[in-house]
Amino acid sequence: MRLINIKPGRPLAVFLALLPFAAVFIAYAIGSEIRLAANPSDKLLPAPSTIGETAWRLMTKPDRRSGRVLFWYDTWASLKRLGLGIGISASIGLVVGLLIGLLPLVRSFLAQFVAVLSMIPPLALLPILFIIFGLGELSKVVLIVVGTLPFIIRDLSQRVLEVPQELLVKAQTLGASTWVIAIRVALPQVMPRLIQAVRLSLGPAWLFLIAAEAIASDLGLGYRIFLVRRFLAMDVILTYVIWITILAFLMDWLLRWTSRRFFPWAEDGL
Repeated sequence: MRLINIKPGRPLAVFLALLPFAAVFIAYAIGSEIRLAANPSDKLLPAPSTIGETAWRLMTKPDRRSGRVLFWYDTWASLKRLGLGIGISASIGLVVGLLIGLLPLVRSFLAQFVAVLSMIPPLALLPILFIIFGLGELSKVVLIVVGTLPFIIRDLSQRVLEVPQELLVKAQTLGASTWVIAIRVALPQVMPRLIQAVRLSLGPAWLFLIAAEAIASDLGLGYRIFLVRRFLAMDVILTYVIWITILAFLMDWLLRWTSRRFFPWAEDGL
């Protein structure tokens, strides 16, 4: 039997999925133990138990000045910015992607422009965005939009171009207008791709968010990480990094569940 034909059962698949995480945890625990044995005051690799205690303290202990549990306020601030940015990108990307993919005039007008925009490093625009939009919430949301929108537009427009021409011809033969074709033919084909595009945009979106929060913010997960770095508080930093990873995983899982629930025919296993 060839390896290409071997498919693991459910228990083996779960075991194989958890194995890399266990390996990373064991490697970290061993490295931490070695460093702490050589120097008990070492801050670079705090013990897993220390990270657990720090996480519990951050999640439950109120701040002395404000009386608020800053961990949850940071989380809400970052998720609000991320949700707004991704939501705006997905909405605009869906409309523009449909227009570019369906209408040759719009494709000639915007396709190359969007392609050029996608080549601009979004972080290079961060100072410009701060100058134009200020240091408040708007500039952070705009950075996420600028960083993710061109990719979503290009991906969705390509998916529209892949819609079989036979479907478009049949719809026109039956008297469907351009609007009806966009809504009844192209849109159902694009929606699963939109979810996948948003999933793939989550990583860059988190990067842009953390960068913006680190430079100009007084609340947020990225702000807190860069605030404590000067004290080499690796237990706090790692707690926030792990929490961001968990949030990103949950968002990805929710999007994947949505795709499987509403578009099972388009599920590609990503």
